[in-house]
This record gives sequence, structure tokens and C-alpha cells, in this order.
Amino acid sequence: MSSKEKIQKLLSLVDIKINGSRDWDIQVYNEKLYSRVLAGGALALGESYMDGWWDCKTIDQFIYRTLRGDLKEKIIGIPLILSTVKAKLLNLQTTSRSKEVGKKHYDIGNRLYKLMLDKELNYSCACWKNAKNLDKAQENKLDLICRKIGLKKGQSVLDIGCGWGSFAKHAARKYKAKVVGITISKEQVKLAKENCKGLPIEIRFQDYRDLNEKFDYVVSIGMFEHVGTKNYRNYMKIVKKCLKDDGLFLLHTIGKNKSSIGGDPWFNKYIFPNSLVPSAQQITKAAENIFVMEDWHNFGAYYDKTLMAWYNNFKKNWNKIKDCYDERFYRMWAFYLLSCAGAFRARHLQLWQIVFSKNGYEGGYNSIR
Repeated sequence: MSSKEKIQKLLSLVDIKINGSRDWDIQVYNEKLYSRVLAGGALALGESYMDGWWDCKTIDQFIYRTLRGDLKEKIIGIPLILSTVKAKLLNLQTTSRSKEVGKKHYDIGNRLYKLMLDKELNYSCACWKNAKNLDKAQENKLDLICRKIGLKKGQSVLDIGCGWGSFAKHAARKYKAKVVGITISKEQVKLAKENCKGLPIEIRFQDYRDLNEKFDYVVSIGMFEHVGTKNYRNYMKIVKKCLKDDGLFLLHTIGKNKSSIGGDPWFNKYIFPNSLVPSAQQITKAAENIFVMEDWHNFGAYYDKTLMAWYNNFKKNWNKIKDCYDERFYRMWAFYLLSCAGAFRARHLQLWQIVFSKNGYEGGYNSIR
């Protein structure tokens, strides 16, 4: 059986046709694609799209179908095996290596993010309950976090991975809290300081491993994906050290259904270097005998809608920034946003908000939705 026949057979299992007429059908421009994908798996699929070897009207629907039908499990590819071996042998998220994602992803241009994200620059899943647009959905998410930790006037919050300061700004403005935000992106520090000017907020260029002070609450919104399995346990210990005895820690993270130690090869190479999406088992094992888990909330289905809103903003505003990037970047970024949307739609990925206490919340924690 030829490489093309093997791919055709696999795609037929999820009702995708090569050069078909439907939006989710793949259009192939280079016949070498089939052997390339069989050998290289997810990395080859993404790179060949960037190279213009294939196209699809709705990549999100294409990815949704392939993941819903478990095709990714049928085409492992050598790069994924190598990624796992590398993660076993090395700590890919050391203090020095962790800064790579700041340079390669978060520092590529604040203008790009301003045009793609909501007005407050939230770069994590929005909460679309009772929201008709991205701005409101992101405000909902920020307020949900503040309500879950029970934030009150004058209290202190540590925001690990503060981005451009959206949570810090909301907590300081609406709840009159004092916030320290840390990030490993120099561009984020620069813009976050501007965004939070005049508020009781301190933004730092700092690694979480260098923290040594106490706060009423700790939040981490979309940063845990950069910590890595070899560091999960130490991360939890550091958060505990920074949290007052009666405080709460809210962890907002993407999650996956199956534990692994190697990240997705395409995403690690082009989007988030050295990243790894944790499983529920990996999180609970890391927190065991350090924290008491008070609440676990999954609203991963909202990430599909969030990513599609980001993609639509990116596509709509591309002409404003295309002089700063090339066509290959456009295809890479579109593939990133749309393939992620498809993965969340297929429920291949989740979004969890987990609330932890140090000693068990006295009287019992009241889950807030």
C-alpha cells in the first residue's frame, strides 16, 4: 500500500477526502506530503502546511475530525518519540531554558497581541457564560478568579505569569487589592507596567523559582504549561512557601486527558518552546501532601470559542502588521490558532481552574461558577 493510500484510508475513517469539495476536506498540492506525514507525524503536518504543501478551508474542522477519530494516535512519527526521549533525559524548563519561550513567543511584538486579543490583553481562555463578545467574556474570567479566591480590599495577590497585567489591573481596580505580577517576557513587563500605571501593582521580570515572600493569595493563569514535569513538585512547594496559611491558590491551566512527558513537536519548535500540557494525574501527584484540592472546574469548551475569536481578529487585522512578518509566519500562526480550536472542540484538550488551600479551607470551600 502506498503512502497516499495509507493516508486516504485513515482520513476516510473520519469522513475527510483528499481534494474533496467540503470545507474540512484537505487540498494537497505536493504528492510528497503523504510520506512526509507518515514519517514525521504532527511536526510534519504543521511544517508542510507552513510550506504550502496542503490547505483546507477550515483547519479547525479538519483537526477536530482527526482528533475526534484518534488519528493522531495512529501516526506517531519519529519527532514525537524523540521529544519524549529528550524530555526524559533533560530538564527542558530550567531557569535558563524557561526564558526561551519569552523571547520566541511573548516578545514577538506587542502590536500583534493588541490586535488579536481583547482590549485588556488576556491571553488565556475566556468565560463565555452570559457574554456576547470577547471583551466581556475575558472580564467574566478575571472576575470569576477574584470571586473564587474571595479577594477583598487591601489584600495581596501574587500573579505568576502575569502577561500584560490584565488580572493585576482587574484585581487592583475592582477589588482594591495589591498585586505583584511576574513574567519572563521583557516585552510583557514593559507594556504591563504601562497598563498598570497608577495602581498598587508591581510588575517584575522574574522566574517563579526566585520568589521568597508571603501573599494572601496566589494565582497562575495560563503559565503552568511552561513548568514541565520535572519541576511540577518544586513549583507547588514554592507556591506554598509564598502563600499565607489561610490563603488560597488558584491554578488556571490547559490540561490533557492522557499523561505524557514529551510536548507536541510542532508546538515546541514553532510556538511554545519546551512547553508541556499537564494531565490531571500529574497535577494531583505534584500537589499531593502539599495542598488540599478544594475545587476543580473544567470549562475547556470555552477555549474553542476564545481561539476562534483570536483567529478572526488576527485575520481581520493582518494587513496592519504584515510588514513586520512574512507569509510563512501568517500560515504558522493561523495553523496554531485553528488547530488549537479544533483540539478543544474535540475535547482533546481541557481548561481547568483548580483551587488549592494549604490546610483545608475551614468550614468548607464554597464552589463558585
